[in-house]
Amino acid sequence: MVRPEVALATNREGWNRVASRFHGSTALPEYGPLAPTEDSLRLLDSTSDLRALELGCGSGHSLLFLANRGAQALWGIDLSPVQIAFAKETLRPFAPRVRLLESPMEVNPGVPENYFDLVFSIYGLGWTTDLPATMALVSRYLRPGGCFVLSGEHPAYSCLDWNGTQHFVAVPYLAEGPRAHTSWKGTPIVTHHRTLGTFIGEVIRAGLQMEALVEPPVDPTTVKEEHVDPSRWYSVARAQMMPTTFIIKARKPIRS
Repeated sequence: MVRPEVALATNREGWNRVASRFHGSTALPEYGPLAPTEDSLRLLDSTSDLRALELGCGSGHSLLFLANRGAQALWGIDLSPVQIAFAKETLRPFAPRVRLLESPMEVNPGVPENYFDLVFSIYGLGWTTDLPATMALVSRYLRPGGCFVLSGEHPAYSCLDWNGTQHFVAVPYLAEGPRAHTSWKGTPIVTHHRTLGTFIGEVIRAGLQMEALVEPPVDPTTVKEEHVDPSRWYSVARAQMMPTTFIIKARKPIRS
């Protein structure tokens, strides 16, 4: 078992090392590799005058997407100081509207509560070491009626591997918990495997109302040359067996 503080320190250092390799990747309007985009799914509420917070903001390109669509307040949290530096540069033209915080998402580093129209995470929330604590914060950050949108790698997809001739289930789907990796882009990291039911359960326990669960098939318009190779992590062949991505949309209820 990897202790949370060890996982956070390992992942902070890991993302500092590989941040440039992921610059601008997996960000709105994309919800995930080979998955349909926001342009076709239309999961977001109106972005005009939106107050938005992103968990795991990376290089800031999802917030840039919202800024270009009229969002008025753009907040981001990320564990990696290198990612925060990239995000500041990405969002420089919108600096008066931007607040970026270097912090684990499991704690509140100074984010206002009952304030945001949208809290979201694009392939970021899966890195939390404490999903219940993070989801409780999401609920507190949202104003009544505010929306939560989460996308992440589908936990069934991450159980598959390639043996040179076919894909097979290499890791039990129900085996939840932290997993130390020593070969991810040549950089040690700790991932956290959780079932789809665990994600949904924590959304509901945080007091949010589920509105949508999307497990999308391959979107042909997103296929690139590298996706044809079945040995690649994100490949068409693999994504035709299990979806690469899951997307959850939920809402904080308005109390009467």
